[in-house]
Amino acid sequence: MNIDDDDDLSVPLDDEDKAAIAALSVDEVAAIDQAILSALTSRWQKTALVVGNAMYAYPSRFDDIPDVFYGQRLLQLSSDGLLSAQGNLRRMRFSEVRKLNPEHEAPSQ
Repeated sequence: MNIDDDDDLSVPLDDEDKAAIAALSVDEVAAIDQAILSALTSRWQKTALVVGNAMYAYPSRFDDIPDVFYGQRLLQLSSDGLLSAQGNLRRMRFSEVRKLNPEHEAPSQ
């Protein structure tokens, strides 16, 4: 596969992944979204790092949910205007994200 054609979020999911995602409740998807948003900082970070950190927010609760789903949720959160992004979010290792409006963030102590 040519690296330019690489699309992390279109990786085919197996039946177990699809079943695990389909079984998520609205509240569970909201918890995943919150884990993603909580993993953001005011500095640009690789999308893959944020996804990885969000996946570890609930170490045993969502262990059957693939990183591709987290990437899809991050893409949706970006589309909803809930975070700042640069690059192609469909390629987690080649894009970056940060908190929305980091310049309005309180200084860290």
